[in-house]
Amino acid sequence: MIPESGEGFKSGFVALVGRPNVGKSTLLNALIGQKIAITSPVAQTTRNRLRGILTLPTAQIVLVDTPGIHKPHHLLGQTIVKNAIGAISSVDATVLVVDGSDRLGTGDRFVAETILQSKVPAILGVNKIDILDESAASEILASYESFAIEHGWLVAKFSSVTGEGLEALQAMMCDRLPEGPYYYPPDLVTDQPERFIMGELIREQILLLTREEVPHSVAVSIDQVDEKPKITRVMATVHVERDSQKGILIGKKGQMLKEIGTKAREQMQKLIMGSVHLEIFVKVQPKWRSSRFQLSDLGYRVE
Repeated sequence: MIPESGEGFKSGFVALVGRPNVGKSTLLNALIGQKIAITSPVAQTTRNRLRGILTLPTAQIVLVDTPGIHKPHHLLGQTIVKNAIGAISSVDATVLVVDGSDRLGTGDRFVAETILQSKVPAILGVNKIDILDESAASEILASYESFAIEHGWLVAKFSSVTGEGLEALQAMMCDRLPEGPYYYPPDLVTDQPERFIMGELIREQILLLTREEVPHSVAVSIDQVDEKPKITRVMATVHVERDSQKGILIGKKGQMLKEIGTKAREQMQKLIMGSVHLEIFVKVQPKWRSSRFQLSDLGYRVE
């Protein structure tokens, strides 16, 4: 049930935007208080917009985790970037998430220009302060603070890993939201279906466990979910572009695929709070990242 909001209650949509690998998905999980977005050290881990719902006593913040904005090299990349940029103009506020362990760069400035053109209220979110080099801290932070002052943005300094500074960031986001209703029931943490998250949990393990050439060429489809009282059976297909990638994913005597399946199943069991039997198949689809039809079939389309 969606309750009535009282006087002074605020609500709205806040996009988390930035370059690849600055910690947007880790930030989303930290703010929500549980894992709903996959994370990995591999750039461009996030491919779809993912909404996380943070309900506070006086506000409901719908957080939109967006793919990292980068120079695309194929149709999949173009679709991802278009969706990320499109999210900026369709929200109430944005948080430009930057890697606070390094100075403001050209990639950050490019994303900032996109936000400025949209005229959407923005916060500069300086992440990873837990790994900030003390000897360079003042110079690094000054590069961000001077940029924020120039454009009239507030600066939030935080660590998505330790949680330091996240309450202050929440307060800044609430300040930028209008008064409004509950958009979702207070106990809901995401509007994504379980099937989508299951597919992402498999892809996360591929990102973490396989060689560099494989992760960007992988898509996962959930073919069947059969829920029984004592166990949920899941059948999934991993799509790759080349036979060599299929061989890497399966591994010697099937060991790599077994490890991917075991770790993904453990995460799925946390998601549904029950037992899961997972079967994964690997299918070669040449150049799927450059095929509009195959991209659409796998769930990648301009939103």
